[in-house]
Amino acid sequence: MRWTIEPKPKTKKIEALQKALQVDTITATLLVKRGIETYEAAKRFFRPSYSDLHDPFLMKDMDKATARIEKAISNNENILVYGDYDVDGTTSVALMSSYLKTIHPNIATYIPDRYDEGYGVSYKGIDFANDNGFSLIITLDCGIKAIEKVAYAKEQGVDFIICDHHRPGNEIPEAVAVLDPKREDCDYPYKELCGCGVGFKLIQALASKEGKTAEDLTSYLDLVATAIGADIVPIDGENRALAYFGLQVVNTNPRPGIKAILDQVKKTEFTITDVVFIVAPRINAAGRMKHGNYAVTLLTETDNNLAVKYAAEINNYNLDRRETDKRITEEALKQIEEQKEQERFTTVVYHETWHKGVIGIVASRLIETYYRPTLVFTMSGDKLAASARSVKGFDVYNALEACSDHIEQFGGHKYAAGLTLKKENYEAFKQAFEDVVSKTIDSDLLTPEIKIDDKIDLKDITPKFYRILKQFAPFGPSNMTPIFVTENLTDTGYGKCVGADKTHLRLTVTQPESSSNFVGIGFGMGDKIDVISNGKPFNAAYSIDENEWQGNVSLQLKLRDIKV
Repeated sequence: MRWTIEPKPKTKKIEALQKALQVDTITATLLVKRGIETYEAAKRFFRPSYSDLHDPFLMKDMDKATARIEKAISNNENILVYGDYDVDGTTSVALMSSYLKTIHPNIATYIPDRYDEGYGVSYKGIDFANDNGFSLIITLDCGIKAIEKVAYAKEQGVDFIICDHHRPGNEIPEAVAVLDPKREDCDYPYKELCGCGVGFKLIQALASKEGKTAEDLTSYLDLVATAIGADIVPIDGENRALAYFGLQVVNTNPRPGIKAILDQVKKTEFTITDVVFIVAPRINAAGRMKHGNYAVTLLTETDNNLAVKYAAEINNYNLDRRETDKRITEEALKQIEEQKEQERFTTVVYHETWHKGVIGIVASRLIETYYRPTLVFTMSGDKLAASARSVKGFDVYNALEACSDHIEQFGGHKYAAGLTLKKENYEAFKQAFEDVVSKTIDSDLLTPEIKIDDKIDLKDITPKFYRILKQFAPFGPSNMTPIFVTENLTDTGYGKCVGADKTHLRLTVTQPESSSNFVGIGFGMGDKIDVISNGKPFNAAYSIDENEWQGNVSLQLKLRDIKV
């Protein structure tokens, strides 16, 4: 791993903030590195407020969207809420449909079948709307590239309101309204909302017409926080406020569906990381293994007993998903080994029987081993479908765009995308993708990087320091968990490999002239045991967290890497 210590901000800025906040130098440094340089900025960071949320009508077409929904309600029209089958899509549909049902009875939901219809707006979905008397479709987390489909719907007399956060193409669909902060002609102040966040802005706008504020919509924010965490969007600006208040709902009064999932694990307080690793995989598993409708049903259920039943079903889908992605990952790794190709800058694998619902997870697993921009293909109908995942710092969406001559359809983000192509174009595409990546990627990006916030000593780690550090949460892109380096550590003699298969490292570290000892745990770092044995000094990169054991809570180092 590459250790990159973030450049130290100007001393004057650190000293000024330290004085204004009455905090230590390390805390002030962490804040300045996050762009927080004044007392007021720090107050907004540590104490988010509903006033941090922008006026939803600053988003282009918001006035048109609310006017069309109000017209639909006054004309007693049927409204279809349509969303993608992943976490962002299903939480968005749950949010929008449950809110609209409080003001209008004629609301239904539609999630496309991952295997029959694929990602985004489908002709089948439009036909369903037309056949069943829906004159308005509101899309969430999809639709920004559905040019032909929106035009087709228009011919059928079905209107569209699009709520999306993906990058638009050269053309915007001719919908009644297109809400997407990434539109070049949209002046909305915050560009990094997830799909559920855009949906929240729409219900905020609708509620404001009735004299309600964003705070009156707090009960919907457990859904928004879940989507923010799962979709890996930056947790700064407006997203930070939405995630902050959403986590309060998750921990105090979550909707029955989310509570039923959380009750499956023994934990009392949940962070955004818990939402990502506990709630999100289960919601995702419905769309991957069965159908996204199951997730929407769970997330909109108001009866606690039924929610527990649905959550148990979804948990079973998640267990199936785990087994399937483990098997396919093993097959993909074997395929890469057998290819024994020359040094490549990309990983591209294909098997026609691989489960389409887990190829994105498999792509992420392959990156853990080979750390290259990765594509995993399977057969989907008469085409090949792939999930793309990238390494930190490399825009895989742009790379796919450069290969678009070989692709039928693609969409996504900088680090995750999906595409389809004709089977006969697979080899040509594979070579084109390799060529583009090899010519454009900085070779340093092919080695995993640990970004280190600061160099500290063990004596700096105090309960007071950790209490302040905890308030930096929720963590995520643009506000990652602080990583520190401490040099010249030694193990006190208790270092050992732990876990059922002895793959984890547990040690107790000390430092010369320090009276402090800390337990360190390194998951998957059992092979580093030789680095710390026989009292050899070493450096460690780590974050700080709490360990609870038999009622005792103590600070520990969560090791990220160690070096001689």
